[in-house]
Amino acid sequence: MDIRKTENVAVCEAICAPWKMLAWPMRCSSSARTSSHFTARRRICESFSGELRTPPGGYPMIEGLERVLDGTGQPGLHELRDLLEELLDGPSVEGTFIGHQDLQPRSMRVFRLRFAINGSPRTLIVKRLRPEIARRNELVAKRWLPAVGLSDLGPPFAGSVADRSGACVWHVYHDLGPHELDPQHPSSDAVRTAIEQIALMHTRFAGHALLGEVRLQGGDLGMHFVESNIRDAIYALEACQATPPHQQVRDRLLHRLYAIRDELPQREQVLEEWGGPETLLHGDLWAINVFVMQAANGLHARLIDWDHAAVGPFSYDLSTFLLRFPREHRRSFLKLYSEEVARSGWRLPADAELNALFETAEYARFANRVIWPAIALVMDHAEWGFESLAEIDQWFEKFEPVLPA
Repeated sequence: MDIRKTENVAVCEAICAPWKMLAWPMRCSSSARTSSHFTARRRICESFSGELRTPPGGYPMIEGLERVLDGTGQPGLHELRDLLEELLDGPSVEGTFIGHQDLQPRSMRVFRLRFAINGSPRTLIVKRLRPEIARRNELVAKRWLPAVGLSDLGPPFAGSVADRSGACVWHVYHDLGPHELDPQHPSSDAVRTAIEQIALMHTRFAGHALLGEVRLQGGDLGMHFVESNIRDAIYALEACQATPPHQQVRDRLLHRLYAIRDELPQREQVLEEWGGPETLLHGDLWAINVFVMQAANGLHARLIDWDHAAVGPFSYDLSTFLLRFPREHRRSFLKLYSEEVARSGWRLPADAELNALFETAEYARFANRVIWPAIALVMDHAEWGFESLAEIDQWFEKFEPVLPA
C-alpha cells in the first residue's frame, strides 16, 4: 500500500467534508448521488498528489466534452471539463456537446454551454471568477440567503472548481433561460414578484448576525464607500497631467467631486436619519440580474451575479433597480417596495429624503468609476482614460433625481 497516497486521500477527504464545502482549491457540486459524489471527491483529492489523470480517450460518454471552450484561451479548462462530466453524470449517459455562446464578449468569462443528454437538450452557464469573488458568490448561495429562508432567491448553483494554479475558479449554474426583467416593457406581475423578494431580503437581513461576515467576505456600501470613493477619485484626478481639451474634463470632474466632498457631513446625516438599518445588498441590482420565471405555485424570482454583495442601506440597491426603468414606472414600483417592507415595520422616508439617498449612492458609484481610468492615466499614460473620464462627466451632467417631481 502506498501510505503517502492513503494519507493524502484521508487529508483531502477531511477537507472535502460538507461543513467545508467552500474551501479552495477543491471542487464542490450539488450532485445528488452519494456514490458518484464520493468518487468525485476521491478524484479531486488524488489530483493533489498528481497521480490521477483523465484516462486515454477521456470523457467517452459525452461526445465532444474535451472540446468545451476550445480555442478561447481560458484557464482551468481541464478542471472545468471534469466538473461538467460529473454534473452531467457522464459515465451513465449518452450525450453530445453542441457548442457554446459567449454571454460577455468583452470580458470572455461567462458562457452558455449546450448539450444533448440522452436525447434531450441541456444548457449550463459557466462563469470564470477570481477566487475571492467566487467565494462570495458561493457564500450567498449556500450560507447567507439560506440563513434568512431565501435559498431559492440566489442563482441555481450547480458546482465549482478551481484551476490547478488557484488563480481562478469556475462556477457552473443551471440555465434560467430568457427570463430576465425587461426594463423597457416591464411586466407588472414580474416586477411585483421581484420586488417582493428584494424587500424580503432587505428586511430579513437587517441587523442580522451574519452582517460582519458579509462585510468581511463582501464589502461595505454605506457611508465609508461614499467617502473613500470621493476621496480616492480626487487623489487620482489631482495627479493627472492633462492638456486642453482633456484638462476641461478633468477640472469639471474635480469641481463636482469637491462639491460632493463638502456636502459629505449633510449626506451622512441624511443616511443616518433615513437610511434605515444595515442589511445585505445585492450590490449590482440591474434588471439583467433579476430573473422571474413561472413555477408550480406561481411566479418565482431569482437574483444572479452577486459579485458585489455587501452590507449597506436599502437605498443603494433600490436606486440601482429603479434607475433601470423609465421614469413613469418608478413611483409605482417604489410603492410596491414600500408596501412590502411595511409588513416588517419599515416606513420609507418622503421623496426628498429618498432622492437624497439615491443621489448619494449614484455619486459614489460615479466616483468609483473615476478612480481607475485616472490611475491608468497617471501610472500608464493610457489614452483611453480620458475617454472614460469624459463619459463619466456626462453621467454627472445628465443625472436627474430618481423620483420625478
